Amino acid sequence: MMCQIDPYTSCKNGGQCIPIDEHMATETKFTCICPKYFTGDRCEIADTKIILSFQNDITLSRSMIVHFIQVLDYSSHERATTVKTIPIEKNSLIIYWSRPFHIVLFELFNKTYYLTVVQKRYNPSQVIVKTLNSSDRCKHISEVFNETIVNLHLLRRIKYYHLPCQKHSSYLSCFYDDIHFCLCNTSSHHQHVANCFEFDHNLKPDCFGQNSCENGAQCFQDSPTCAPTSMCTCPTCFYGRRCQFSTNGFGLSIDAILGYHILPNVSIVKQPYVVDSHDHAGLFSGVLSVIMFQSKKLCEAGCDLYLLISFITTVFTVILVALKLWILVLAQMALTTNRSFLNFQCISIDFLLRICLSMDQRLNTCVVVERAIAALKRVNFGKKKNKKMAKFTILALLILTIGTAIHDPFHRDLIDDDGDGDEKRIWCIVTYSPSVQFFNLAVHIFHFSTPFIIKLISALVIIRKNAQHKATVQPYQTYQNLLRYQFQQHNHLLIAPVILVILAFPRLIISFVSSCMKSARNSWQFLVGYFISFIPPMRLFAAFVLPSKLYKKEFHKCIGRYRTTIQRRVHPML
Repeated sequence: MMCQIDPYTSCKNGGQCIPIDEHMATETKFTCICPKYFTGDRCEIADTKIILSFQNDITLSRSMIVHFIQVLDYSSHERATTVKTIPIEKNSLIIYWSRPFHIVLFELFNKTYYLTVVQKRYNPSQVIVKTLNSSDRCKHISEVFNETIVNLHLLRRIKYYHLPCQKHSSYLSCFYDDIHFCLCNTSSHHQHVANCFEFDHNLKPDCFGQNSCENGAQCFQDSPTCAPTSMCTCPTCFYGRRCQFSTNGFGLSIDAILGYHILPNVSIVKQPYVVDSHDHAGLFSGVLSVIMFQSKKLCEAGCDLYLLISFITTVFTVILVALKLWILVLAQMALTTNRSFLNFQCISIDFLLRICLSMDQRLNTCVVVERAIAALKRVNFGKKKNKKMAKFTILALLILTIGTAIHDPFHRDLIDDDGDGDEKRIWCIVTYSPSVQFFNLAVHIFHFSTPFIIKLISALVIIRKNAQHKATVQPYQTYQNLLRYQFQQHNHLLIAPVILVILAFPRLIISFVSSCMKSARNSWQFLVGYFISFIPPMRLFAAFVLPSKLYKKEFHKCIGRYRTTIQRRVHPML
């Protein structure tokens, strides 16, 4: 009844008024359910707001521990601990706190503390702005005292704790040992003294026995009962609301690398990364090359057929990479929510990309091999027979590539991750068992090493056979000079496979050396390793068309034909 009579003044700041049963023995006629960031009987008290920013010399992780300490005169200090998440794209943090406090300590997960706030009197509803830098870091006593003092018993050592505050008062604000935390304060006699209190550095992070975190993650919540906030702090290589996802091994995907960098509630034009990063030049040259190979003159040998299919896979690769990026962005922004579509793309796109990359490497290898066979056979080389053989080879390579990657779609799944507040994400996760992981790595090594070895051997065969042929035609030249000349003429055949190995190497290094992406903030090397693998197929035009006089001539003819066609169709409109 009270809420109906006076609905606007009973609860403040948008609080919901709930009437109390009139038969209950209480003077209060209503109670208020307060919105976020407000407390009090009538929601009249705003939470204290701490705006915290960080200098660039502080290395941040995604989640940090914040300790709020209340100083009590006649009992031990009370401490409340919470965990806050810093968005990937930001270097600042806003903390709302409703309880009394006098000291705020900010802790990284390697027990590195920063003194954030010190106040003698608690004032509710205040706004505190603080920028942390390296000078705010609290040092361990091993950094403050020499080894002799550090090894003393606590009762003998603690009497020296005033000395560092007196000697280094200009830059030392706090330090700690295994039991205490000490602040360097100014006493009533204007002397710098150490004000120490007991501090448990080994607080058990298990949410008071209700830990729902996975993979050894630490769990923090604000209070033992009815905690408003709980959070998992993930160990290295794990992420997600409950640390249930891993970036370990070749399961690493663009989802794990860029997922947290995409802002859920921000427009596409304001995203921190350039999502439209696909290769327009690769797509354009690939389409033109496919059109160019429609010429019958360029489809006489198996080599031409290999290049045609390779250019087609290039077009598909560029389209799939762009599609993968855009779907990831739209899914993380909740603009695409169709579960069937997201599940289909999760299973199919990475699988198809893997097939395109492997097929491209093998088709390029087939081009070099056929050139080596032509150098061996010379006049006995049959173009029609080799073209027929090329069709069977392409089919066999496709079956081999699909067969070695067919396990991948069966280990992919779409998982919802309820983040902090309104931040909800959908992840395309791939998880391999140890045996499948071993097989997967073996397949990648095979795909990595086999084309390189075959190309290198084929290039050496071409150079050697050409030198031998020149030696019979030019007997006045020494074989060594002819061989040296052939190396100079065909050095691109030796350089090309080496460059391809260098471009493919980062992906292999990531799987063996780094094993996982240790932080979502340090993802650039993984992003480079992911995209650098797509450079070779996008540069086929420069590798095969431009160096060849025949291909370059046909390419110019193709451009001329299409220019003439466009002019004929556009001219009548004008």
